[in-house]
Amino acid sequence: MTISCAIIDDEPLAVDLLETYVRKTPFLELCGAFGSAVEAMATLRENPVQLLFLDIQMPELSGLELARILPAGTRIIFTTAFAQYALDGYRVNALDYLLKPVSYNDFLTAATRAHEWFAAAADDRNSDETDENIFVKSDYRTVRVDRRRILYIEGLKDYIKIYTADNPRPLLSLSTLKAIEASLPASRFMRVHRSYIVNMEQIAAVERNQIIISGKEIPVSESYRDAVQDYVARRLLQGR
Repeated sequence: MTISCAIIDDEPLAVDLLETYVRKTPFLELCGAFGSAVEAMATLRENPVQLLFLDIQMPELSGLELARILPAGTRIIFTTAFAQYALDGYRVNALDYLLKPVSYNDFLTAATRAHEWFAAAADDRNSDETDENIFVKSDYRTVRVDRRRILYIEGLKDYIKIYTADNPRPLLSLSTLKAIEASLPASRFMRVHRSYIVNMEQIAAVERNQIIISGKEIPVSESYRDAVQDYVARRLLQGR
């Protein structure tokens, strides 16, 4: 199993060292190196990686701040010269924490932990293929939702609305799109807008800037348009 990764650090020497470590680690594939979180942000949103080696203390946007807005599937190993940041790192679900100067032995230990985490996650996804149920907290109840019946999900700041085929009223839950996206199979569900995730199997029609599901017009933002068009193109019936 190969893990795609990127490096973000405002110290060029630190970037060079980590690049060397990544290239000598057979299960890591380097997809980018950046000198600031701001520089990396747009690229990682459009082309997310599985693993990020991320410095914490950087100008403009810190590593901790960036970690809170990364795609749900990206995991983090923090690198920093300051041990007092360790607790903050684990609060944003970092897989590990490397203290500078980073030795290759420590780097390999952290990378191996990441490899084991992704392998376990893949096993969990495979074992869940026949189980289509997820559980969602709504009001004071925990409600079972069949993923096959989900039409689309709308994000409203700290809440989400889950629209299903068998209920005219959406299920309201105190959660985020990022959190529920991680529990949905990427083969069927796609983020098409910062406020919408759709079940691609429930689409009735696709127009240039919107998707129609159960009579609802759902906008497709420019950043997700290519992915939607690729999905449709792979399933398009070709005429003579």
